[in-house]
Amino acid sequence: MRVLVVEDDQRIATDVSCALEASGYVVETVTNGEDAWFLGDTEDYGAIILDLGLPGMDGLAVLKRWRANGRHIPVLVLTARGSWAERVDGIDAGADDYLPKPFRMEELLARLRSIVRRSAGHGCSVMTAGEITLDERQMKVTRRGVPIALSPLEYRLIAHLLRNRGRVVSQQELDENVYGHGEEHDSNTLEVLVGRVRKKLGADVIETRRGFGYLIPEVPA
Repeated sequence: MRVLVVEDDQRIATDVSCALEASGYVVETVTNGEDAWFLGDTEDYGAIILDLGLPGMDGLAVLKRWRANGRHIPVLVLTARGSWAERVDGIDAGADDYLPKPFRMEELLARLRSIVRRSAGHGCSVMTAGEITLDERQMKVTRRGVPIALSPLEYRLIAHLLRNRGRVVSQQELDENVYGHGEEHDSNTLEVLVGRVRKKLGADVIETRRGFGYLIPEVPA
């Protein structure tokens, strides 16, 4: 899943990005409101972590513009502002959750998982498709209760398809949500990756829809 981190404090941005990448997310970062507004308005992210105290356009103005333009990406607001009135303003502007600074990274990750689940209509961090179970909190995938060893790329692939089970996911969307900017790959790499995951999890777990993409059915065939 692609996550946009909007934070002008370099130390916080680096810490959050590292934690997200270690948890299987593909991360992009920006440090000002104008860039944040443009990317959030033109790119498809699974979620956005948004600081309110940004140079130029502040985070609240950015959020209001996204929502006014019909952008419904889940947004977790970060801020050093502590008053309840500012929290209410952020939630009324369209924030899905609110986390004051300083914060524990474990709480940020838990809140991020929660807003992503809610946006997809899922109730908990454990997702199941037939014999396959994925626990996002532990980053563990099992088949019939037996743990399956997956590489980071394999985990990102199965996690994104499970989050979107029942929907055909295009190759372009998978490319954006599986591979980071620094990970070089050619047009056949994704097909090879899907093949590796099928060998580990079962040939019928991921369906190919020729010309459209890949699918994990809501109700396995």
